[in-house]
Amino acid sequence: MSLSISEDIKTVSDLKKKTNEIFKQLHHTGRPIVVTVNGKPDAILMDVNVFEKKMKALNLGLLLAQAEKDVKDGRTKDARIFLKEIKKSAKISS
Repeated sequence: MSLSISEDIKTVSDLKKKTNEIFKQLHHTGRPIVVTVNGKPDAILMDVNVFEKKMKALNLGLLLAQAEKDVKDGRTKDARIFLKEIKKSAKISS
């Protein structure tokens, strides 16, 4: 995710005074807005659709990390055996 230092960092005063303008920028660019208080980053504003995509990607990454750990720790099963077990438990004929 990109960030434009000159455009995407706003003070809390800017946010109060120019709320509509900042939200239009946020939705138009898809980039987050860093809100500062007393010159320090305090909060991030993000378009809800961008946020949902980031959350999905994060969750997928967490699942993949667990899967990689399972492989590393030897918690795997041959695909043919797995499919046979599924067919048997679901009573699916070949």
